[in-house]
Amino acid sequence: MLTRGAGRRGASAYPLAALGAGFALSAPYWLPKAVVALRVRAFAQVNGPGGVVVPGGQVGPDRFEELYAHPAANGRSRGAGLSDLFWYWLSPGPEVHQEHLEAGPLYDAVARTTSAILAGSSADLAATATRCAAAVLDGLPSGGTSGGMTSGGMTLVRLRDLMMQVWAEFFHELVFHDPCPPGVRGLITDNAADVVDSLKNTRLRHMDRRRRLTRYLLGRLAAGEVPHELPAGLATARDRAHYLQGTFFSTAVVQMSEAMAHLLLVLATEQDVQRRLAAHPDDDHDLGNVMNETLRMYPLFGIAHRITTADIDLGGGVAYPTGTVLCFDYPAYHASGWSDPQVFDPGRWDRVPARSAHHIPFGIAANRPCPAWRLAPLVMRAVTREVLRRFALHSSVSHTRSLPHRAPCLLVARGRPAPRGRRWAALAFLRLRDRWEDVGRSLVQFGLGLWMVRDARRQRLTERWFARQDAPAAPDARAAQDTPDGGEGHEVPGCPHSGR
Repeated sequence: MLTRGAGRRGASAYPLAALGAGFALSAPYWLPKAVVALRVRAFAQVNGPGGVVVPGGQVGPDRFEELYAHPAANGRSRGAGLSDLFWYWLSPGPEVHQEHLEAGPLYDAVARTTSAILAGSSADLAATATRCAAAVLDGLPSGGTSGGMTSGGMTLVRLRDLMMQVWAEFFHELVFHDPCPPGVRGLITDNAADVVDSLKNTRLRHMDRRRRLTRYLLGRLAAGEVPHELPAGLATARDRAHYLQGTFFSTAVVQMSEAMAHLLLVLATEQDVQRRLAAHPDDDHDLGNVMNETLRMYPLFGIAHRITTADIDLGGGVAYPTGTVLCFDYPAYHASGWSDPQVFDPGRWDRVPARSAHHIPFGIAANRPCPAWRLAPLVMRAVTREVLRRFALHSSVSHTRSLPHRAPCLLVARGRPAPRGRRWAALAFLRLRDRWEDVGRSLVQFGLGLWMVRDARRQRLTERWFARQDAPAAPDARAAQDTPDGGEGHEVPGCPHSGR
Protein backbone atom coordinates (compact mmCIF):
# COMPACT_ATOMS: atom_id res chain seq x y z
CA MET A 1 0.00 0.00 0.00
CA LEU A 2 1.28 3.47 -0.86
CA THR A 3 1.66 5.95 1.93
CA ARG A 4 -0.03 9.32 1.69
CA GLY A 5 3.37 11.01 1.11
CA ALA A 6 4.23 8.63 -1.71
CA GLY A 7 0.89 9.37 -3.36
CA ARG A 8 1.54 13.09 -3.23
CA ARG A 9 4.98 12.59 -4.75
CA GLY A 10 3.52 10.46 -7.53
CA ALA A 11 0.84 13.02 -8.27
CA SER A 12 3.38 15.83 -8.47
CA ALA A 13 5.42 13.83 -10.96
CA TYR A 14 2.59 13.77 -13.50
CA PRO A 15 2.89 17.46 -14.51
CA LEU A 16 6.65 17.07 -14.84
CA ALA A 17 6.23 14.00 -17.04
CA ALA A 18 3.64 15.79 -19.14
CA LEU A 19 5.95 18.78 -19.46
CA GLY A 20 8.82 16.52 -20.52
CA ALA A 21 6.66 14.74 -23.06
CA GLY A 22 5.44 18.04 -24.47
CA PHE A 23 9.01 19.31 -24.64
CA ALA A 24 10.11 16.21 -26.57
CA LEU A 25 7.14 16.10 -28.92
CA SER A 26 7.43 19.79 -29.77
CA ALA A 27 11.17 19.51 -30.55
CA PRO A 28 10.67 19.38 -34.35
CA TYR A 29 9.02 22.80 -34.22
CA TRP A 30 11.65 24.73 -32.26
CA LEU A 31 14.89 22.75 -31.90
CA PRO A 32 16.12 22.97 -35.55
CA LYS A 33 15.70 26.76 -35.60
CA ALA A 34 17.42 27.14 -32.25
CA VAL A 35 20.37 24.96 -33.32
CA VAL A 36 20.72 26.82 -36.65
CA ALA A 37 20.88 30.14 -34.79
CA LEU A 38 23.44 28.72 -32.39
CA ARG A 39 25.46 27.30 -35.29
CA VAL A 40 25.54 30.68 -37.04
CA ARG A 41 26.79 32.36 -33.85
CA ALA A 42 29.41 29.67 -33.32
CA PHE A 43 30.65 30.01 -36.91
CA ALA A 44 30.95 33.76 -36.52
CA GLN A 45 33.06 33.36 -33.39
CA VAL A 46 35.23 30.54 -34.75
CA ASN A 47 35.71 31.95 -38.24
CA GLY A 48 36.34 35.53 -37.18
CA PRO A 49 34.67 38.65 -38.61
CA GLY A 50 32.52 37.77 -41.59
CA GLY A 51 32.94 41.09 -43.39
CA VAL A 52 30.40 43.69 -44.39
CA VAL A 53 26.94 42.26 -45.13
CA VAL A 54 25.09 43.91 -48.02
CA PRO A 55 22.28 44.99 -48.00
CA GLY A 56 22.75 46.41 -44.56
CA GLY A 57 24.56 49.22 -42.79
CA GLN A 58 25.68 51.85 -45.28
CA VAL A 59 24.28 50.12 -48.36
CA GLY A 60 20.60 49.33 -48.66
CA PRO A 61 18.86 47.28 -51.36
CA ASP A 62 18.68 50.33 -53.67
CA ARG A 63 22.49 50.40 -53.99
CA PHE A 64 23.14 46.66 -53.75
CA GLU A 65 23.77 46.15 -57.47
CA GLU A 66 25.80 49.35 -57.76
CA LEU A 67 28.26 48.09 -55.16
CA TYR A 68 28.21 44.54 -56.53
CA ALA A 69 29.11 45.79 -60.01
CA HIS A 70 31.96 48.06 -58.86
CA PRO A 71 35.23 47.20 -60.67
CA ALA A 72 37.12 47.07 -57.36
CA ALA A 73 34.70 44.53 -55.83
CA ASN A 74 36.39 41.76 -57.82
CA GLY A 75 38.67 39.89 -55.41
CA ARG A 76 37.65 36.32 -54.73
CA SER A 77 40.07 34.35 -52.58
CA ARG A 78 43.15 36.27 -51.44
CA GLY A 79 42.76 37.95 -48.07
CA ALA A 80 39.47 36.50 -46.78
CA GLY A 81 39.10 34.01 -43.96
CA LEU A 82 35.94 32.74 -45.66
CA SER A 83 38.09 31.60 -48.59
CA ASP A 84 39.87 28.98 -46.48
CA LEU A 85 36.48 27.46 -45.72
CA PHE A 86 35.24 27.42 -49.32
CA TRP A 87 38.53 26.04 -50.63
CA TYR A 88 38.26 23.29 -48.02
CA TRP A 89 34.75 22.38 -49.14
CA LEU A 90 35.51 22.55 -52.88
CA SER A 91 38.78 20.62 -52.84
CA PRO A 92 40.51 19.13 -54.73
CA GLY A 93 41.78 21.87 -57.00
CA PRO A 94 40.11 25.00 -55.59
CA GLU A 95 43.05 27.08 -56.82
CA VAL A 96 41.99 26.43 -60.45
CA HIS A 97 38.23 26.54 -59.86
CA GLN A 98 36.65 29.32 -61.92
CA GLU A 99 34.69 30.58 -58.91
CA HIS A 100 37.87 31.13 -56.90
CA LEU A 101 40.44 32.33 -59.40
CA GLU A 102 41.51 35.93 -58.94
CA ALA A 103 40.78 38.37 -61.77
CA GLY A 104 43.50 38.23 -64.43
CA PRO A 105 44.58 36.42 -67.60
CA LEU A 106 44.01 32.91 -66.22
CA TYR A 107 40.51 33.74 -65.00
CA ASP A 108 39.69 35.29 -68.37
CA ALA A 109 40.98 32.23 -70.25
CA VAL A 110 39.13 29.81 -68.00
CA ALA A 111 35.89 31.81 -68.27
CA ARG A 112 36.14 31.78 -72.08
CA THR A 113 36.71 28.02 -72.10
CA THR A 114 33.76 27.38 -69.80
CA SER A 115 31.50 29.51 -71.97
CA ALA A 116 32.65 27.63 -75.08
CA ILE A 117 31.92 24.24 -73.50
CA LEU A 118 28.46 25.40 -72.41
CA ALA A 119 27.65 26.89 -75.83
CA GLY A 120 25.27 25.40 -78.35
CA SER A 121 21.99 26.06 -80.06
CA SER A 122 18.91 26.28 -77.87
CA ALA A 123 17.34 23.34 -79.67
CA ASP A 124 20.40 21.11 -79.27
CA LEU A 125 20.85 21.93 -75.59
CA ALA A 126 17.17 21.32 -74.85
CA ALA A 127 17.23 18.04 -76.77
CA THR A 128 20.30 16.85 -74.87
CA ALA A 129 18.72 17.74 -71.52
CA THR A 130 15.48 15.96 -72.46
CA ARG A 131 17.38 12.84 -73.57
CA CYS A 132 19.43 12.75 -70.37
CA ALA A 133 16.34 13.20 -68.21
CA ALA A 134 14.57 10.42 -70.09
CA ALA A 135 17.53 8.07 -69.57
CA VAL A 136 17.39 8.63 -65.81
CA LEU A 137 13.60 8.57 -65.48
CA ASP A 138 13.40 5.37 -67.51
CA GLY A 139 15.31 3.71 -64.68
CA LEU A 140 12.63 4.54 -62.12
CA PRO A 141 9.94 2.01 -61.30
CA SER A 142 6.52 3.07 -62.55
CA GLY A 143 7.97 4.56 -65.68
CA GLY A 144 10.28 6.00 -64.60
CA THR A 145 14.02 4.32 -57.58
CA SER A 146 16.25 6.89 -56.53
CA GLY A 147 16.60 5.54 -53.06
CA GLY A 148 12.85 5.42 -52.45
CA MET A 149 9.92 3.12 -51.93
CA THR A 150 7.53 2.18 -54.72
CA SER A 151 3.90 1.15 -54.46
CA GLY A 152 0.95 1.22 -56.83
CA GLY A 153 2.36 3.65 -59.36
CA MET A 154 3.97 5.84 -56.68
CA THR A 155 7.71 6.36 -56.25
CA LEU A 156 9.26 8.18 -53.32
CA VAL A 157 12.47 10.01 -54.24
CA ARG A 158 14.78 12.78 -53.08
CA LEU A 159 14.55 15.24 -55.95
CA ARG A 160 18.09 16.55 -55.56
CA ASP A 161 19.53 13.04 -55.80
CA LEU A 162 17.37 12.24 -58.82
CA MET A 163 18.35 15.45 -60.60
CA MET A 164 22.05 14.88 -59.90
CA GLN A 165 21.87 11.81 -62.11
CA VAL A 166 20.32 13.87 -64.91
CA TRP A 167 22.95 16.60 -64.77
CA ALA A 168 25.81 14.10 -64.44
CA GLU A 169 24.69 12.67 -67.78
CA PHE A 170 24.17 16.12 -69.30
CA PHE A 171 27.51 17.69 -68.37
CA HIS A 172 29.42 14.55 -69.30
CA GLU A 173 27.98 14.92 -72.82
CA LEU A 174 28.90 18.61 -72.96
CA VAL A 175 32.47 18.01 -71.81
CA PHE A 176 33.28 14.80 -73.73
CA HIS A 177 30.75 14.84 -76.59
CA ASP A 178 29.78 11.26 -75.82
CA PRO A 179 27.23 9.55 -73.55
CA CYS A 180 28.13 8.93 -69.93
CA PRO A 181 29.55 5.37 -69.67
CA PRO A 182 28.01 2.91 -67.20
CA GLY A 183 29.45 3.49 -63.76
CA VAL A 184 30.76 7.00 -64.48
CA ARG A 185 27.44 8.56 -63.56
CA GLY A 186 28.02 7.19 -60.05
CA LEU A 187 31.53 8.69 -59.92
CA ILE A 188 30.11 12.09 -60.79
CA THR A 189 27.16 11.97 -58.41
CA ASP A 190 29.30 10.64 -55.54
CA ASN A 191 31.67 13.57 -56.04
CA ALA A 192 28.92 16.20 -56.35
CA ALA A 193 26.94 14.87 -53.39
CA ASP A 194 30.04 14.82 -51.21
CA VAL A 195 30.78 18.46 -52.08
CA VAL A 196 27.27 19.76 -51.41
CA ASP A 197 26.72 17.63 -48.30
CA SER A 198 29.89 19.01 -46.74
CA LEU A 199 28.86 22.55 -47.74
CA LYS A 200 25.56 22.01 -45.92
CA ASN A 201 27.39 20.44 -42.95
CA THR A 202 25.36 17.23 -43.17
CA ARG A 203 28.47 15.08 -43.77
CA LEU A 204 32.22 15.35 -43.47
CA ARG A 205 34.33 15.34 -46.62
CA HIS A 206 35.25 12.00 -48.18
CA MET A 207 38.21 12.89 -50.35
CA ASP A 208 38.57 9.36 -51.72
CA ARG A 209 35.21 9.73 -53.49
CA ARG A 210 36.39 12.94 -55.10
CA ARG A 211 39.78 11.50 -56.10
CA ARG A 212 38.11 8.62 -57.94
CA LEU A 213 36.55 11.15 -60.31
CA THR A 214 39.89 12.96 -60.63
CA ARG A 215 41.53 9.71 -61.76
CA TYR A 216 38.82 9.16 -64.37
CA LEU A 217 39.33 12.68 -65.75
CA LEU A 218 43.11 12.24 -65.81
CA GLY A 219 42.62 9.08 -67.83
CA ARG A 220 40.38 10.83 -70.38
CA LEU A 221 42.88 13.67 -70.67
CA ALA A 222 45.81 11.27 -71.15
CA ALA A 223 43.89 9.50 -73.91
CA GLY A 224 43.22 12.81 -75.68
CA GLU A 225 39.47 12.39 -75.24
CA VAL A 226 38.59 15.95 -74.21
CA PRO A 227 37.44 17.66 -77.45
CA HIS A 228 38.04 21.18 -76.18
CA GLU A 229 41.13 23.36 -76.06
CA LEU A 230 41.82 23.94 -72.39
CA PRO A 231 43.61 27.09 -71.14
CA ALA A 232 47.39 27.01 -71.48
CA GLY A 233 47.62 28.53 -68.00
CA LEU A 234 46.48 25.21 -66.57
CA ALA A 235 50.04 23.93 -66.65
CA THR A 236 49.64 20.32 -65.53
CA ALA A 237 47.27 17.48 -66.32
CA ARG A 238 46.11 17.56 -62.73
CA ASP A 239 45.28 21.26 -63.04
CA ARG A 240 43.21 20.52 -66.13
CA ALA A 241 41.45 17.60 -64.45
CA HIS A 242 40.70 19.73 -61.40
CA TYR A 243 39.31 22.53 -63.58
CA LEU A 244 36.90 20.13 -65.31
CA GLN A 245 35.98 18.46 -62.04
CA GLY A 246 35.37 21.63 -60.05
CA THR A 247 33.57 23.64 -62.71
CA PHE A 248 31.41 21.02 -64.43
CA PHE A 249 31.17 17.97 -62.19
CA SER A 250 31.02 19.73 -58.83
CA THR A 251 29.57 23.23 -59.15
CA ALA A 252 27.50 22.78 -62.32
CA VAL A 253 26.00 19.45 -61.27
CA VAL A 254 25.31 20.71 -57.74
CA GLN A 255 23.80 24.05 -58.73
CA MET A 256 21.60 22.66 -61.49
CA SER A 257 20.41 19.84 -59.23
CA GLU A 258 19.54 22.28 -56.46
CA ALA A 259 17.75 24.58 -58.90
CA MET A 260 15.67 21.74 -60.30
CA ALA A 261 14.94 20.35 -56.83
CA HIS A 262 13.59 23.75 -55.76
CA LEU A 263 11.50 24.09 -58.90
CA LEU A 264 10.02 20.60 -58.74
CA LEU A 265 9.37 20.85 -54.99
CA VAL A 266 7.47 24.09 -55.63
CA LEU A 267 5.35 22.29 -58.22
CA ALA A 268 4.78 19.42 -55.80
CA THR A 269 3.29 21.80 -53.23
CA GLU A 270 1.61 24.29 -55.60
CA GLN A 271 -0.79 21.85 -57.22
CA ASP A 272 -2.72 24.46 -59.24
CA VAL A 273 0.50 25.70 -60.81
CA GLN A 274 1.60 22.14 -61.58
CA ARG A 275 -1.69 21.25 -63.23
CA ARG A 276 -1.56 24.38 -65.35
CA LEU A 277 1.98 23.69 -66.57
CA ALA A 278 1.24 20.03 -67.23
CA ALA A 279 -1.80 20.99 -69.28
CA HIS A 280 0.12 23.60 -71.31
CA PRO A 281 3.68 22.25 -71.58
CA ASP A 282 4.67 24.65 -74.38
CA ASP A 283 3.78 27.82 -72.46
CA ASP A 284 7.28 29.25 -72.01
CA HIS A 285 5.91 32.46 -70.50
CA ASP A 286 4.08 30.77 -67.64
CA LEU A 287 6.94 28.37 -66.91
CA GLY A 288 9.39 31.29 -67.05
CA ASN A 289 7.36 33.17 -64.43
CA VAL A 290 7.31 30.09 -62.18
CA MET A 291 11.07 29.68 -62.55
CA ASN A 292 11.71 33.36 -61.81
CA GLU A 293 9.54 33.22 -58.71
CA THR A 294 11.21 30.00 -57.53
CA LEU A 295 14.71 31.47 -57.87
CA ARG A 296 13.54 34.69 -56.19
CA MET A 297 12.29 32.86 -53.13
CA TYR A 298 15.01 30.18 -53.10
CA PRO A 299 18.17 31.71 -54.61
CA LEU A 300 20.98 29.24 -55.23
CA PHE A 301 23.47 31.51 -53.52
CA GLY A 302 23.17 32.47 -49.88
CA ILE A 303 26.14 34.75 -49.42
CA ALA A 304 28.54 35.62 -52.26
CA HIS A 305 31.68 37.21 -50.91
CA ARG A 306 33.98 39.56 -52.80
CA ILE A 307 37.17 41.22 -51.61
CA THR A 308 37.84 44.83 -52.56
CA THR A 309 41.08 45.13 -54.58
CA ALA A 310 41.12 48.94 -54.31
CA ASP A 311 39.37 51.59 -52.24
CA ILE A 312 35.68 52.00 -53.11
CA ASP A 313 33.89 55.33 -52.67
CA LEU A 314 30.25 55.31 -53.76
CA GLY A 315 29.66 58.83 -52.46
CA GLY A 316 27.22 59.87 -49.79
CA GLY A 317 29.59 58.64 -47.10
CA VAL A 318 29.65 55.07 -48.44
CA ALA A 319 33.28 53.95 -48.68
CA TYR A 320 35.25 50.75 -48.18
CA PRO A 321 39.04 50.40 -47.99
CA THR A 322 41.09 47.89 -49.95
CA GLY A 323 40.81 44.39 -48.53
CA THR A 324 37.25 44.73 -47.24
CA VAL A 325 35.27 41.49 -47.46
CA LEU A 326 31.84 42.28 -48.91
CA CYS A 327 29.20 39.62 -48.24
CA PHE A 328 26.32 39.99 -50.70
CA ASP A 329 23.19 38.48 -49.15
CA TYR A 330 21.06 37.12 -52.01
CA PRO A 331 18.01 36.05 -49.95
CA ALA A 332 17.79 39.44 -48.24
CA TYR A 333 18.09 41.29 -51.55
CA HIS A 334 15.54 39.07 -53.30
CA ALA A 335 13.07 39.64 -50.44
CA SER A 336 13.39 43.45 -50.66
CA GLY A 337 11.30 45.73 -52.82
CA TRP A 338 8.33 43.35 -53.03
CA SER A 339 4.92 43.28 -51.40
CA ASP A 340 4.37 39.97 -49.61
CA PRO A 341 7.83 38.60 -50.48
CA GLN A 342 7.16 35.32 -48.65
CA VAL A 343 4.15 34.52 -50.86
CA PHE A 344 4.77 32.38 -53.93
CA ASP A 345 3.21 34.46 -56.72
CA PRO A 346 4.40 33.81 -60.30
CA GLY A 347 1.95 36.45 -61.51
CA ARG A 348 4.05 39.21 -59.96
CA TRP A 349 6.41 38.88 -62.94
CA ASP A 350 3.63 40.14 -65.23
CA ARG A 351 3.18 43.20 -63.00
CA VAL A 352 6.82 44.18 -62.40
CA PRO A 353 9.41 44.63 -65.17
CA ALA A 354 12.24 42.12 -64.66
CA ARG A 355 14.86 44.83 -65.17
CA SER A 356 13.63 46.84 -62.19
CA ALA A 357 13.12 43.84 -59.92
CA HIS A 358 15.46 42.94 -57.08
CA HIS A 359 16.34 39.67 -58.72
CA ILE A 360 19.81 38.45 -59.72
CA PRO A 361 19.59 34.64 -59.86
CA PHE A 362 22.80 34.42 -61.91
CA GLY A 363 24.74 37.27 -60.35
CA ILE A 364 25.77 40.57 -61.92
CA ALA A 365 27.04 40.69 -65.49
CA ALA A 366 29.80 43.14 -64.52
CA ASN A 367 31.18 40.98 -61.70
CA ARG A 368 31.92 37.30 -62.32
CA PRO A 369 28.46 36.27 -63.58
CA CYS A 370 27.38 32.65 -63.55
CA PRO A 371 28.65 31.09 -66.81
CA ALA A 372 25.39 29.12 -67.13
CA TRP A 373 23.13 32.20 -67.12
CA ARG A 374 21.95 31.42 -70.69
CA LEU A 375 22.02 27.62 -70.54
CA ALA A 376 20.29 27.06 -67.19
CA PRO A 377 16.79 28.36 -68.05
CA LEU A 378 16.80 26.49 -71.38
CA VAL A 379 17.64 23.10 -69.97
CA MET A 380 15.57 23.52 -66.80
CA ARG A 381 12.48 24.05 -68.93
CA ALA A 382 13.29 20.93 -70.97
CA VAL A 383 13.79 18.69 -67.92
CA THR A 384 10.70 20.07 -66.16
CA ARG A 385 8.55 19.22 -69.16
CA GLU A 386 9.94 15.69 -69.32
CA VAL A 387 9.24 15.13 -65.61
CA LEU A 388 5.70 16.54 -65.83
CA ARG A 389 4.98 14.47 -68.95
CA ARG A 390 5.61 11.31 -66.92
CA PHE A 391 4.64 12.16 -63.34
CA ALA A 392 2.40 14.14 -61.04
CA LEU A 393 4.42 15.40 -58.07
CA HIS A 394 3.27 15.60 -54.44
CA SER A 395 5.14 16.57 -51.28
CA SER A 396 4.39 17.66 -47.73
CA VAL A 397 7.90 18.55 -46.53
CA SER A 398 9.27 21.93 -45.51
CA HIS A 399 10.88 24.10 -48.18
CA THR A 400 13.90 26.24 -47.28
CA ARG A 401 16.64 27.77 -49.39
CA SER A 402 19.35 25.44 -48.09
CA LEU A 403 17.27 22.30 -48.86
CA PRO A 404 19.21 20.04 -46.46
CA HIS A 405 16.62 17.23 -46.75
CA ARG A 406 17.30 16.94 -50.51
CA ALA A 407 13.62 17.50 -51.34
CA PRO A 408 11.64 14.31 -50.63
CA CYS A 409 8.82 13.96 -53.13
CA LEU A 410 6.20 11.45 -54.22
CA LEU A 411 6.09 10.78 -57.96
CA VAL A 412 2.80 9.37 -59.27
CA ALA A 413 2.90 7.94 -62.77
CA ARG A 414 0.48 9.69 -65.12
CA GLY A 415 -2.19 7.33 -66.31
CA ARG A 416 -1.82 5.25 -63.12
CA PRO A 417 -3.40 7.42 -60.42
CA ALA A 418 -2.78 6.06 -56.95
CA PRO A 419 -5.72 5.60 -54.56
CA ARG A 420 -6.30 8.83 -52.66
CA GLY A 421 -6.02 7.17 -49.26
CA ARG A 422 -2.68 5.61 -50.14
CA ARG A 423 -1.35 8.93 -51.39
CA TRP A 424 -2.50 10.75 -48.26
CA ALA A 425 -0.85 8.10 -46.09
CA ALA A 426 2.42 8.52 -48.01
CA LEU A 427 2.27 12.31 -47.62
CA ALA A 428 1.55 11.99 -43.88
CA PHE A 429 4.59 9.71 -43.59
CA LEU A 430 6.70 12.25 -45.50
CA ARG A 431 5.66 15.11 -43.24
CA LEU A 432 6.27 13.18 -40.02
CA ARG A 433 9.64 11.87 -41.20
CA ASP A 434 10.71 15.33 -42.34
CA ARG A 435 9.93 16.88 -38.95
CA TRP A 436 11.97 14.33 -37.02
CA GLU A 437 14.80 14.15 -39.52
CA ASP A 438 15.13 17.90 -39.14
CA VAL A 439 15.79 17.52 -35.42
CA GLY A 440 18.64 15.04 -35.84
CA ARG A 441 20.02 16.78 -38.91
CA SER A 442 20.24 20.17 -37.20
CA LEU A 443 22.33 18.66 -34.40
CA VAL A 444 24.57 16.90 -36.94
CA GLN A 445 24.99 20.15 -38.90
CA PHE A 446 26.00 21.99 -35.77
CA GLY A 447 28.64 19.45 -34.77
CA LEU A 448 30.08 18.73 -38.22
CA GLY A 449 29.94 22.35 -39.30
CA LEU A 450 31.87 23.48 -36.25
CA TRP A 451 34.44 20.73 -36.81
CA MET A 452 34.97 21.64 -40.46
CA VAL A 453 35.29 25.36 -39.78
CA ARG A 454 37.98 24.62 -37.22
CA ASP A 455 39.74 22.18 -39.54
CA ALA A 456 39.64 24.65 -42.45
CA ARG A 457 41.18 27.34 -40.24
CA ARG A 458 43.86 24.90 -39.16
CA GLN A 459 44.75 23.95 -42.74
CA ARG A 460 44.69 27.55 -44.07
CA LEU A 461 44.52 26.32 -47.67
CA THR A 462 44.13 29.75 -49.27
CA GLU A 463 46.70 31.50 -47.11
CA ARG A 464 49.31 28.79 -47.68
CA TRP A 465 48.65 28.68 -51.43
CA PHE A 466 49.17 32.42 -51.94
CA ALA A 467 52.21 32.38 -49.67
CA ARG A 468 53.80 29.76 -51.93
CA GLN A 469 52.89 31.71 -55.05
CA ASP A 470 54.43 34.89 -53.66
CA ALA A 471 57.62 33.18 -52.47
CA PRO A 472 60.60 33.28 -54.88
CA ALA A 473 61.03 29.85 -56.44
CA ALA A 474 62.32 28.31 -59.63
CA PRO A 475 59.52 27.63 -62.16
CA ASP A 476 60.09 23.88 -62.13
CA ALA A 477 60.04 23.81 -58.34
CA ARG A 478 56.82 25.76 -58.19
CA ALA A 479 55.17 23.50 -60.76
CA ALA A 480 56.09 20.48 -58.64
CA GLN A 481 54.38 21.82 -55.54
CA ASP A 482 51.30 20.00 -54.35
CA THR A 483 48.04 21.83 -54.83
CA PRO A 484 45.76 22.31 -51.81
CA ASP A 485 44.09 18.99 -51.09
CA GLY A 486 44.93 18.02 -54.65
CA GLY A 487 47.13 15.00 -54.11
CA GLU A 488 46.16 12.53 -51.45
CA GLY A 489 43.94 15.12 -49.82
CA HIS A 490 43.28 15.68 -46.15
CA GLU A 491 41.83 12.89 -44.11
CA VAL A 492 40.46 13.27 -40.61
CA PRO A 493 42.74 11.52 -38.10
CA GLY A 494 40.78 9.02 -36.11
CA CYS A 495 37.45 9.94 -37.65
CA PRO A 496 35.23 6.99 -38.68
CA HIS A 497 33.96 8.94 -41.73
CA SER A 498 37.44 9.58 -43.07
CA GLY A 499 38.55 7.72 -46.15
CA ARG A 500 35.34 5.75 -46.67
